[in-house]
Amino acid sequence: MAGQGEPAFNRVDTGWQSYVFSMRSTFWDGVNVVLNWAGYAGMLAFHAVLAVSLVIWQRPKAAIFAATSGILVLALTQLAKAVVGRDRPEGARVLSDTGSYPSGHVSATTAFLLVLALLMGRWWMGLIAAVGVVSMMISRTYLSAHWLSDVLGGACLAAGVVLLMWWRFRDICIKENDLAGGQTIWSAKALRRRQAAEQAK
Repeated sequence: MAGQGEPAFNRVDTGWQSYVFSMRSTFWDGVNVVLNWAGYAGMLAFHAVLAVSLVIWQRPKAAIFAATSGILVLALTQLAKAVVGRDRPEGARVLSDTGSYPSGHVSATTAFLLVLALLMGRWWMGLIAAVGVVSMMISRTYLSAHWLSDVLGGACLAAGVVLLMWWRFRDICIKENDLAGGQTIWSAKALRRRQAAEQAK
């Protein structure tokens, strides 16, 4: 696959690419311009804000889990791009300057949303994470920035890294959360606000 313009799974990749071409419209162009920013620069910024917020909310170990997961996913994605050296599809509708496999936008989105879902421990956050990842996968192929196998690779790489990190940090984060009040981060914050409001009455 290295240095070749042909995708690894040619029939599936090109078939999907033809399908997303048929979806193109002015409306979807606008939506995907937003997703193009949010999927990489936006997700990295959100990940940094999450890590800092965890420190402020007295969850330093959870902050280490979040930050380390994001950094590892970013580093491994760039390493894979350099090693594989895969060409992007022709006619990309956004600027791109590195290899096609795996998708950095999808790996960054998967890393952030999965970390958030694991820390929150809510089924609906898991659903939001899944929808967000799939949306970013479709967006990257819609913009012809990646082949279908690129976005699948990005999602799998990020999910694998985050889940391995969670396996190491899970018990630590749960214990830390219990010591901080036994609530998930956002629930604990809301509870303290309600208690303060009741005391002020």
